[in-house]
This record gives sequence, structure tokens and C-alpha cells, in this order.
Amino acid sequence: MSTPTELVTPINPALPRGGMREMGLLAYPVILTQMSMTAMQFVDTAMVGRLGAVELGAVGFGGIWLWTLLCVFLGTATGVQTFVSQEDGAGNPSRCAPWVWQALYVLVPGTLLMSAVLWFALEPFLGLLGPSPELQETAGSYLRPRVLGAVGLSMAMILSSFFRGTGDTRTPLYATLVANGVNVVLDYGLIFGKLGLPEWGVVGAGTATAIAEWVYAGYMWIAFSRSRIRRKYSGSPVSLELEKVRRFVRTGLPIGGQWVLDMLAFAVFSTLIARMGNAEMAASQAFVVLLSLSFMQAIGISVASSTLVGRYIGAGDIAAARQSFRSSQKFAALLACLIAIPLLALPEQLLGIFSDDPEVLRLGRPLVMLGALFQLLDSFGIVASGALRGAGDTRWPLIVQTALAWGVFLPLGWLLGIHLGGGPTGAWIGGSIYVSLLALALVWRFRSGAWEKIRI
Repeated sequence: MSTPTELVTPINPALPRGGMREMGLLAYPVILTQMSMTAMQFVDTAMVGRLGAVELGAVGFGGIWLWTLLCVFLGTATGVQTFVSQEDGAGNPSRCAPWVWQALYVLVPGTLLMSAVLWFALEPFLGLLGPSPELQETAGSYLRPRVLGAVGLSMAMILSSFFRGTGDTRTPLYATLVANGVNVVLDYGLIFGKLGLPEWGVVGAGTATAIAEWVYAGYMWIAFSRSRIRRKYSGSPVSLELEKVRRFVRTGLPIGGQWVLDMLAFAVFSTLIARMGNAEMAASQAFVVLLSLSFMQAIGISVASSTLVGRYIGAGDIAAARQSFRSSQKFAALLACLIAIPLLALPEQLLGIFSDDPEVLRLGRPLVMLGALFQLLDSFGIVASGALRGAGDTRWPLIVQTALAWGVFLPLGWLLGIHLGGGPTGAWIGGSIYVSLLALALVWRFRSGAWEKIRI
């Protein structure tokens, strides 16, 4: 372990370690990346919403379940960032890139297997979930082409985690901007039959996203293959090393488990809403996309927090790691408060981006108002989770988030939304209680200092 004065390749030597300026410098490209992804989701949802409420709900419903099934691989991939940031912070850049290869050996075959199973079992799987026949059929049409992009997304996540671990948050930003540009153009062409392309509706939306995911992976692979990366970080191919795989899985799998179990709870929650009706699901989907205005930015700050905490732990500077956590919380709170303003002031106008259905607008209005509080509470938990991930503290958050998701989120969603007749608003009030408790637990965990004893 290096001493604090030996930290190599600092984000900016002129800035105080762990301060707001350093956090902002590292976070802003990630935030722009997440905003770009949010913009893509906005465009997707707005375009599909013009096809009808069923199509809008089906794309949201199908997308949630696909992400849920892939989360175990995508979440585990972010473990690469933990190892890379700590190795780079400790002055061992040549040990960074080999972690990419170990992750590829583990996660690409797993993602491919999951994609094959889903491809052949798509219709029975959706049938088990029990949405309306129209929603089920449309979701299946959207998901089938989406499955083809899963392996590309897994590869892109691994490579992005490597770059972010080294403190390079701009390369993933550029890759996302290119991929999102491709997605928007193909969405417009394939959904509505423009630009000389066939009119495929929701199938076109799924196809466009799958192609964009492979474009994202291709861009990241080209960046990783540069001679500078090979020289500095030892990026040339290495053989499978079982000991490194064991260490990677031990640290990364709890992240994947946390993602998948949390998303599984959210997917079940969405299924409860889908069973309320097509309009209810469409309103909830529009609400979720609006929430992503804050959610994606909180994820961006979380990634930056994870990188800085990991680098400073690698350098032996625990005080700077703690300061990075405090700065990330302040940064997240500031952005969440700014986003709350349009959610409170313009709920109907924001909903109108996605649908002009009177029932969808009626159901969505109180949801958007509630979202102002929800996203503020959620941001604290997301950022705290990132800081713990950078420290290698991944098992405790898995246990706590799973317990709260299945012991609080779903029961309250059912009780307030269905049993007591509160509809989507009642269900999401239960969700707000859940994110409050989760944020408190994760912030307390970091402040307790238990992560200081963890060795990955």
C-alpha cells in the first residue's frame, strides 16, 4: 500500500483531494454520459408513445424485465472499476487492464447463455408475468430484437468500468454520444418508416437499441486497443487466471446480485402496476423516464465517488476517501434539488412529452409531483452505494438492499397501491418509503468506517 503522498496520476494535482471541484471534474463527463442515455430514453419513449398507450407501456414493461435479467452480468462488470481504481491509485497501472480480460472470460459467455435462453423462452416467460394480452404481445415484439444487443452491452460495461477506474470518464462519454446518435436516427427511421427504412413500430425501437449497444461496444473496444493503453496498463490479451477470477467474482458478484435483486423487485413492482391496466402502466413508465433525469445524474456522481474512494484507498489516504464521499453527497443533493423544480412546476407539460391520452395524464400528474421528493431521497442512496463499491464493500449493501426491497418496497406497493386502492400513486408512495430507508442504511454504513477493514 502506498502512502498518501505517493498517489499516482491524480485527477488534478492542483485541487484539494476529495473536494467538490475534484469530484465535479471527474463526475461531469459521467453525468453527461447518463444525461445522454436519459435523452435517448426520452426520445425512445416519446416516439413509441405516439403509437399508443399499449405500445408505451409495453416498451417500458419489456425493457424493465430485460434489464432485470441482464443486471447480474452488468452489475458484476462494474467490479472492474473497483480493482482498476485501487491498483492505479496504488501506483500499479500495469495491473489494471488484465482485470478487463478476466471479466470478459467470465461475463461474455454468461450473457450469451442468458440471451439464448430468453430468445427461445420469451413468450412463455411473458405469459407467466400476466399483463394484458395486448401488452404481452407488444412487449414480446419489442424484446426479441433487444436480446441481440445484450452481449455488446455487457462488453461495453466492462470496458467503460476500466476507463472510469483509471479516471478517464470522457471516453465512455464519447462512446455513449455516438451510440445514442445512432439510436435516435434508427429509432426515427425504423419506428415510423422514415429515411428509406421499413416501418416496424416497436420492433424498430428494439432493433435500433440493439444496434446502438453494439456500436457502443465497438467504440469502447477500439479505445481499449490503442497502443497507449496497451503500454501503460498492459492491455494485451492475457490467459484466464482462476485466482483473479475468484477475486473478481467475490467482489463483483455481490454488486451484480444487488442490481438484479433490486431490479427484480422493481420488475415485480412494475408487473403489479401493469395488472392495474394499460393506462396505469403507461403513466408509470412516463414517470420512471422523468425520474431518470435525476437517477442518471446520481449514477454519474456515484461512479465518480467510486473511482475517487477506490483510488484514495489504494494510495492509503483514508481522509481523502471520506472527503470524496461527503463531496459526492453534497453534489447529488444540489442536482436533485434543481431537478425537483420542473417536476413540481410543470408536471402536465412533462407528461405531455410522452402521451396525450387523458387517462395517462390524469394518473401521471400526482406521480410526477411525488417524484420530486423520491428522486432526492434516492440520490443519497445511489451515491453512497457507489462509494461503498469503490471501497470493495459490496456484500453488506447486497444484503440490506435485498431485505428492504422485498420486505418493504413490494409489500408496501401492494398494500398501498392495490389492497387499499391507491393505484399507481399509492404504490409509488410505498416506493418512496423504501428509498428513504435504503438511503439511511447505506449512508450510515459508509460513515461507520467498516469499509476500512476490507481487502479485495
